[in-house]
Amino acid sequence: MSTTDRPRSAAAASRAGPVDDEASLVAAAKAGDLRSFEELVHRYEARIYRLTYNITQNREDAQDATQDAFLKSYQHLPDFQGDSRFYTWLVRIAVNEALMKLRRRRPQEISLDESIQTADDLVPREIEDWGPKPDQRVEQSELQTVLARSIAQLEPAYRIVFQLRDIEELSTEETARLLGLSVPAVKSRLLRARLKLRQSLDRLFHGGARSDLQESEL
Repeated sequence: MSTTDRPRSAAAASRAGPVDDEASLVAAAKAGDLRSFEELVHRYEARIYRLTYNITQNREDAQDATQDAFLKSYQHLPDFQGDSRFYTWLVRIAVNEALMKLRRRRPQEISLDESIQTADDLVPREIEDWGPKPDQRVEQSELQTVLARSIAQLEPAYRIVFQLRDIEELSTEETARLLGLSVPAVKSRLLRARLKLRQSLDRLFHGGARSDLQESEL
């Protein structure tokens, strides 16, 4: 057998090219290959931390939730049936861990299980991107600061849906299943989040985002 014909480990294959080999990594990890699971951790750790931080708005809680999510995913790996992507399953675990941190710290926080009655629930709709491109008005670093601040100010029920749909790019159906919500409720909350963000960003940009940032840093 030539060297090119030798089988490679799933972890090695994952570094060989852009092929989506998540399924092979998961299969190898379920068979006891710890290096394959470590590759999954390496692949998704930054994204899961960003997700948990955007939910909790607290670095220590986000770090704990991220660690707990990977630990639980490893412990329950035999239960993963492959009905969805491993990353989607991991996101579900991470969201639950982050929400538990959030509720312990802020017990009066609005629950995602609580229905929000709005007229938008009846006719969910999409809205176009936020007006003039903000990166034409401010430097990229300033834009990221403004956007992160605006997202952080959203109520958790809206912020989490926005995070999953527009940042993690999960489908509406995946987001609904993950959060235990109906599809119309997800669409309504996403619409409300986008409208609130657009209002916030328009106010900052039309009012002078640069001056606001400078004053806040004094």
